[in-house]
Parts: sequence; structure tokens; C-alpha cells
Amino acid sequence: MADFKTLLQQAFEKRSPLFEVTDAYRVVNGAADGFPGLTLDKFGDRYQIQFFGPELLGQKNAVAAAIADVFCPVCLVAKDRLSKAGKSLENANMEVLVGRPEDSVGLVHEGSALFNIDLLDTINPGLFLDMRHVRLEVGKRCAGRRFLNLFSYTCSFSVHARLGGAEIATNADISGKILDKGRENYRLNGLDLRPGEFFRGNAIEYVHWAQKKGLKFDGIVLDPPSFARFKGANFNVREHLMPLVADCATILNPEGFFMVSSNYSEFNLSAFARDVRDAVAVAHPQAKTLWKRSQDVDFVGSGNTKDSCLVATLVEV
Repeated sequence: MADFKTLLQQAFEKRSPLFEVTDAYRVVNGAADGFPGLTLDKFGDRYQIQFFGPELLGQKNAVAAAIADVFCPVCLVAKDRLSKAGKSLENANMEVLVGRPEDSVGLVHEGSALFNIDLLDTINPGLFLDMRHVRLEVGKRCAGRRFLNLFSYTCSFSVHARLGGAEIATNADISGKILDKGRENYRLNGLDLRPGEFFRGNAIEYVHWAQKKGLKFDGIVLDPPSFARFKGANFNVREHLMPLVADCATILNPEGFFMVSSNYSEFNLSAFARDVRDAVAVAHPQAKTLWKRSQDVDFVGSGNTKDSCLVATLVEV
């Protein structure tokens, strides 16, 4: 127990650069923080453990007791991401270890934005922590601009864009339920819902529709899942991402920006950034890579395991 508590305190101190920025971040990122096969995410005063490996499953109660002693969470939820055969699960088994199920719902802040979270609502509580640094930058780039958020999930990029002064922030996602959560995030931040900001459907369909309508945007974010299925059609990030990047580039205005990212573990960051720039350059020969990044400071050891990897790049045209 004492060892777990010490490791938790040491991991928490490593995240000190984020304390003034947000109250939602990863406190433990697996073996790099002394907890192999385990991650611990903080969402305000609520915490989420995820077991990606078997190493500490047998000590779940001891880990939970240490977290309770160090952080005094209102709610602590454990998510077992492994099947009995040791394979990764998309639908994780969830268990409330501290608090009540109704305590899983709350608010977090990120920069000037607020977001709803629910630790018991599927695997992700509503905010992908590893994209925080990109969301904050998008917010700074959007004043007076038209912004498009593809595979928008709960519309967190668009909330930052609108708070940053975007003229419009359009969200495309196949899930009506998820878009409703995006609308709630808009309302939470005092943002009016503008015509054309919510599109339920395939992101590829939206881009093709925008091409036909002659719609243009000054900023685009493309952050797709590694795999998705919609109306019998499959999206595979290895096969379909770069053609979609090239399509998106045709609806991007000159002097605009385009951020593309993926959590697919087989992508190499340098090659990914080069491929994105080359795809954009078909429509905008002057395209240049402004940056290429992985996860933020709270994801210690990022890239060393399949459950902690990100490639992201920003292109200006």
C-alpha cells in the first residue's frame, strides 16, 4: 500500500505543469509511472482506472485504496479492458470502487472551457485527454474563422473554437446521441447553436456534400477512430485516412490550417506528418508542416505501448 501511495504522489507531481490549465489529465500512464498495465485519469474530483494488462489486476483493491487515500475521489471507476483470453476489449467491464454510480457525472475545465463527463458512459467519459494541447491551440487560431470538426465526438474542439471567436464550428459525427452531448457542451459554455453546426452522418459524406455545395473552411480538424462502420461501409484509418485528407484539403481556404491525428499504433510520426502534408499539397502546393506531436506531458512514456500512442500534425496552407 505504501509503495502505491508513494508512486501516486510522485506521478501526480510530474503533472504540475497542467495544474493551472485543467483539472482533467492522466495521473498514471502505465509502466512509465510504476504501474504496468494500468492508467489513472483524473476528471476533476472523479477518477478512472483502466487495466490494459494483467499485471496489477490482482491488486485492484490495494490500488483503489491507495488512490482513495491520496486523492479522496468523489467517484472512482475501474474499467477492465482485457478479456479472459487477455485480448483488448472495446466494451469494458466497469466497476464503481468509490462513491455511487450517480456520482460518476460531473464537470471539468480545460482552459476557458467546461465539459460534461460521465465515467460510466462507455469507455471514454466524454473528453479525450491526449488531445488537450491541440484543442487549446485550435481555440487560439479560430477568431473570425469558419471551422470544421470531423468525427467530432462530443464537440470539444468546436467548443474551444467558438470560445476563441469562430464564426461557425461545424461538427460531423455518425452518432446522434454523441452530437446531443456536443450540444450540451455548447450550452454549458454559453454558446448559441448556429445553423449548420451539427451534421449527423459519415464524415466522408459531409466532405463530399461540402464539395458539391462549394462550402469552404478556414480550419479543419480530422481526428478519426482507427476503425468505424456506418450504413454498411467501413472506415479503416490505414486505407482511408490519406484519401480523406486530400478530399478535405479541397474545402480548405488559402491561409487556413488543417490538423490531422490518429491513435493507430502502427503509424510513425515523421512519416505520418509527411504523408499528410503531401496529401494536402495536391490541392495546396504551398502547404507546409507547422508541427508534428505526440501526447502531452501527462502521458509519460507515450508511444511505448499500444494503449498510449498518438501522431498529430498541423499543416498551414
